[in-house]
Amino acid sequence: MVDGMTKPVVGLQLYSLRDMTEHDFLGTIRKVADLGYQAVEFAGYFGTPAKELRALLDELGLKAPSAHVGLTFDDPDNIPANLAREIEYAKELGLEYIITPWAPLPEEPTMDDIRKLAVILEAAGRQVTAAGLKYGYHNHAFEFKLVEGKPVIDHLLELVPAEYLAVEFDLGWVHVGGQVPVDYVNRYAGRIPLAHFKDFGPGASDAEVGKGEVDLKSALEAAPQAGIRYYIVEQEGFSDSSIKSVERCLDFFKQNGVL
Repeated sequence: MVDGMTKPVVGLQLYSLRDMTEHDFLGTIRKVADLGYQAVEFAGYFGTPAKELRALLDELGLKAPSAHVGLTFDDPDNIPANLAREIEYAKELGLEYIITPWAPLPEEPTMDDIRKLAVILEAAGRQVTAAGLKYGYHNHAFEFKLVEGKPVIDHLLELVPAEYLAVEFDLGWVHVGGQVPVDYVNRYAGRIPLAHFKDFGPGASDAEVGKGEVDLKSALEAAPQAGIRYYIVEQEGFSDSSIKSVERCLDFFKQNGVL
């Protein structure tokens, strides 16, 4: 660890168990803790009062650093009001980060498109930061399209000051986007408090963490030095069941000395 940093925490993005959370949200969180995950990242709360959810997390000893919260890009005038409600819930729940999981861009984005998106992200970041939380963005593959010779994600991270926009790199999508995950971990060291560990097989087919083609091990080795505190598993496709798949994903972290 670096500078006395505490050991990184392995968490699960609960979207991975969406087939279960929609039927039994709180019960699914209990199962995640039973598997040995140390944290959860939310993708919706299913109408659960923040106080009740926080009590469950405390009971289970689970950390909850973050939630994926979509912005109403189709209704930009209402982004501040919608985000204010999300901030209020997040603060009551005890979250540290609000993460925008996706943003719309045209198939062939221009610098003008990127600048418009950067303005929206910076405004959201300022609002979240003013409330005492931190704001971040989670990538897919399309943010690695080149515009004026540089990936979209690099433009965004240059345009929006780091104090208003952290990045939650999805290492699998960095790979699918044609880049090397560890290069982005190193390039943006200090700006990546959380990272998604996702793996892909040939043709961007889903694979369990550590069993696909993505060089996650190099990224894992560089992560402490880069200041990544939360290693978050996200699994979208399953060979048998979602719960068995996310359980097997923990093997990667056990084999590499994290757990």
